[in-house]
Amino acid sequence: MLVALLGMLFAGCSETVTKEVEASPGNLTVYSGRSESLVGPIIEQFSAATGIEVAVKYGKTSEIAALLNEEGKKSPADVFFAQDPGGLGSVSDLLTAIPVTTLERVPEWARSPVGKWVGLSGRARVVVYNTEKLTEADLPDDIRGFTDPKWKGRIGWPPGNTSFKTMVTGMRATWGEEETERWLEGILANDVKIYSKNTAIVAATAAGEIEVGFVNHYYLYRFMAEEGESFTARNYHPRSGGPESLVMVAGAGILETAENRENAQRFLDFMLSTVAQQYFASQTYEYPLVEGVRINRNLTPIAEITKPTIGAQDLEDLEATAKLLSKTGVLP
Repeated sequence: MLVALLGMLFAGCSETVTKEVEASPGNLTVYSGRSESLVGPIIEQFSAATGIEVAVKYGKTSEIAALLNEEGKKSPADVFFAQDPGGLGSVSDLLTAIPVTTLERVPEWARSPVGKWVGLSGRARVVVYNTEKLTEADLPDDIRGFTDPKWKGRIGWPPGNTSFKTMVTGMRATWGEEETERWLEGILANDVKIYSKNTAIVAATAAGEIEVGFVNHYYLYRFMAEEGESFTARNYHPRSGGPESLVMVAGAGILETAENRENAQRFLDFMLSTVAQQYFASQTYEYPLVEGVRINRNLTPIAEITKPTIGAQDLEDLEATAKLLSKTGVLP
């Protein structure tokens, strides 16, 4: 009698445990080439909303891409969240196809041409300038104008930054190798000041250490949020609409070897939800890619930016860009 009763109790406990396991939302491993300060809060919000336990490995997009290629099929990653198309393109063979219904939530220019990744937010290349020394009218229509000797000692750039490399990749696709090489050499000849990060360039521009810098648009608005409208720097979208006016995407793809593929898809869907897209628009000052989400009032609408026609596939060859930067002496 006692044995039978214990058997019934054990069976009942097993059934309860089984149901709890089946109900558990599980885990997700994200390799992020985007900084924790930018995307950590929205990843935490995803975890809180779904109950999925998320483990995140942060690093530079290029470093994470190199790690994924090294790990290959043994990688524990489910999702690669990258800063730009180049990083995603460099691991394209490791990514699986994303459902068309997900891809079609963003514009065609903001997704993989072969359906391997989807854009989650937009980031515009701009020239940040000091408002006490310059007006937009003082700035050249085209970034090539900064090779004029009159700009000597007045320019800053971050040559090791992935977004900068993506811009140069866009130059190579638009202008060709020779003209891009001449531009790099022309800026070097103007004693360009080197910075490790975009934030340092914006701060240096406002302080008058330099007068112009090549950065992504959203860094300025973080400073303005803290210091107000009196902050002495503003963004300029070059009038010519060349590669320096590129609107890049930060995006994500799912690893072919993902053990938590269903949760990985839920992650992409969440990041394309109104909640997450509004986070990017309001908190990181990036461009949302889903219709119906309001942008920050200080941002120039994407439709008003004269953008170059550069396909996402044209931004993937960062390796050749690295070689050109080394050849010209921009990077060691």
